[in-house]
Amino acid sequence: MVCVGVHVSIAGSIDRAVSRAVGKGCDTFQIFSRNPRGWQYKPLTDDLATGFREACVTAGISSPVVHMPYLPNLSSEKDEIYRKSVESLGVELLRCSQLGIPYLVTHLGHHGISGKRVGQKRVVDAINTALHATDPGVALVLENTAGEKNSVGSDLEGLAAIIGEIEDQKRIAVCFDTCHAHAAGYDLRSEEAVGATFELFDEVVGLDLLSIIHLNDAKGLLGSGLDRHEHIGLGAIGEEGFRAILHHPRLRHLLFIMETPEDDRRDDVGNIAEVRRLAA
Repeated sequence: MVCVGVHVSIAGSIDRAVSRAVGKGCDTFQIFSRNPRGWQYKPLTDDLATGFREACVTAGISSPVVHMPYLPNLSSEKDEIYRKSVESLGVELLRCSQLGIPYLVTHLGHHGISGKRVGQKRVVDAINTALHATDPGVALVLENTAGEKNSVGSDLEGLAAIIGEIEDQKRIAVCFDTCHAHAAGYDLRSEEAVGATFELFDEVVGLDLLSIIHLNDAKGLLGSGLDRHEHIGLGAIGEEGFRAILHHPRLRHLLFIMETPEDDRRDDVGNIAEVRRLAA
């Protein structure tokens, strides 16, 4: 059986995310550890962290995931933004350690006028700095991006180049977002296409590094660069593609986490049910 979940809210108190995940039928789940739209944050108290850990044990969920906030840009050429981004990365790694969460997912950001290679170097430096200063028990999970202008990490070769320069290789993993991959031009619409894409991934990056799949259908066309998520099977990737992903022998043991919309067509519970149907 696949391990499937969704991104859930921490509104009210971070430990409430666990009961929300359970209520949706999650085996795993993803959260922001704080407000994702600001730089400021309140430190986690021991009581909050303990409450979260205990709630996860009670629920039988052992591998929740934290996603970095929206504002940090690890590729930024603006010194103040870059400094705050590196600081935020370190803070989130610390908060994961406090909460007993093994994975922190991060986007790699957008480079400036100096170009992609300079952006990649700034990402590497940011990651090395943050990992040196934090608990080795938390893995940093690098997420592929959708191929939008100036993005870093959209192509597998660029992702592999960044990983190759990180000093603490044991703390690095990869999150493969299906919508982002489709938008960046990696075909996932059929069993044959899925096989070819993940064969390429294995050759360039290595499937042994893949820990999480963000399972999202896509509103945009293949190679469009459009980062717009759609319900599972209702977008441009479609049912055949997701069935192939969920049945791929090298992927079935991973965490599958959705960041799909909730609307009058389907909610989180409905998307989880659809994934389980396709995986059966």
